[in-house]
Amino acid sequence: MIHPKAEVYSKSIGPRTKIWQFAVVLEGAKIGCDCNINCHTLIESKALIGDRVTIKPGVYVWDGITLEDDVMIGPNVTFTNDKWPKSKNTNFNLLETVVKKGSSIGANATVLCGIKIGEYALIGAGSVVTKDIPNRALVVGNPAIIIGWISENGVRMKEHKNTFIDENEFQWKVINNELIKL
Repeated sequence: MIHPKAEVYSKSIGPRTKIWQFAVVLEGAKIGCDCNINCHTLIESKALIGDRVTIKPGVYVWDGITLEDDVMIGPNVTFTNDKWPKSKNTNFNLLETVVKKGSSIGANATVLCGIKIGEYALIGAGSVVTKDIPNRALVVGNPAIIIGWISENGVRMKEHKNTFIDENEFQWKVINNELIKL
C-alpha cells in the first residue's frame, strides 16, 4: 500500500510494504517486504531496507545506510552519513552504517556514520551512538554505553555472577565485549 500523498520513485519495494502519507522514497532505494514506512520520512536512493522493518515518523534514511531484516527505528531517530559535513560538499566521504537483524533504536537517538549496530541490540531513547554496538547489547546515554544484554525477543537478561541468563534459562558470558552463549 502506497498512500496517495506519498512520493515514491523507487521500483524496488517488496510486497505488502506500507508507505504512508508525506513519505519520500527516492529512485534506487531498496525496501523489502512487509515493511511499515511511516509518515514524514525520507529514504534516499542508496539506502537498503530489509524485510519487516518499521520506520517511525521523522526518520531520514540517508545514502549508505542499511537496515537489515526485522529492525525497528523509533520516531525522530537521526542517522548521519558524513563525519565532517560542509554545505555544498559533493566530494564527502560516504561512511556506511549498518543496523543488523532484529535491532531496535529508540526515539530521538542519534547514530553517527560508519557505525555497525549488532544483531538484536537495543538502543535506548535519546542515546548518541558513537561507536560499534555488539550483538544483543542494551545501550543508553551520551555517548551510548552498555548497561545490559538483550535476548532475541527484546527481554533484558538477568545478571548472575559473571554470566547472563535469558528468559529461556540459557546462560551467556561476555568475552572481549561480545556476548557468547555457553
